[in-house]
Amino acid sequence: MMLDVQDLSVVFTDRGEPFTAVDRFCLQMEEGEIVGVVGESGSGKSMTAHALMGLIRRSQVAVTGRALFRGTDLLALSREELRRYQGRDLSIIFQEPMTSLNPTMRIGAQVEESLRIHERLSPSERKARALDAMALAGLADPQRLYRQYPHQLSGGMRQRVMIAAALVLRPRLLIADEPTTALDVTIQAQILDTLRDINRREGTAILFISHDLGVVKALCSRVAVMRQGKIVESGPVDQVFYHPREDYTRLLIASRPGRKKLRGGGAGE
Repeated sequence: MMLDVQDLSVVFTDRGEPFTAVDRFCLQMEEGEIVGVVGESGSGKSMTAHALMGLIRRSQVAVTGRALFRGTDLLALSREELRRYQGRDLSIIFQEPMTSLNPTMRIGAQVEESLRIHERLSPSERKARALDAMALAGLADPQRLYRQYPHQLSGGMRQRVMIAAALVLRPRLLIADEPTTALDVTIQAQILDTLRDINRREGTAILFISHDLGVVKALCSRVAVMRQGKIVESGPVDQVFYHPREDYTRLLIASRPGRKKLRGGGAGE
């Protein structure tokens, strides 16, 4: 078992009455598996991802439960101990690259950032690793893009830069938090193809978070459906998609845009 999350809860304690954002979340993932977490905005799915990555300020929030990553409880680690895992063993892609990328830094420097923190490499070695990651993320002509700035790239290309930055250390688990939401359907399909290819070529496990069950169906083998901080239904994607047990799951399926499934496109943006 690569990841075993047991009764993860996230409770905000700085808003008067305690507010439970995630309520006893449980999930298991094997090496190389792609699992989806789906739910509407505010269901707790992104908060779950942030808790697993150690991105929640503990002074304002109580995070309880266990998150065993290859036997190590991530939630029990100190900030310094957790930093050794962030980027190297598990990494995250956020929804909106323009708020995650530094507009004043060149693309290459941002992709290399984790290498500077975790690896002792020469500048030429870092650049080679960054270019490899950019190519793996489906960016055409990485050598040219390496010296460009985020504003010079399209939305789809910026998202691929975020994928490259997340992959540069070859993590075993990639958490993708709504990575296709801001993209049009064609680019969305290309990003899904890229993630599928990374999983197949690198063996990278992916925890894919989305509000769109159709997108999850196109990529994942299993899915957990969240509502108001709780998992209300989980199982193989086809079972949940075609034979949902819960009315809420049926509502998510019915609310999908009118398309039968996403199909991969080309690699261009």
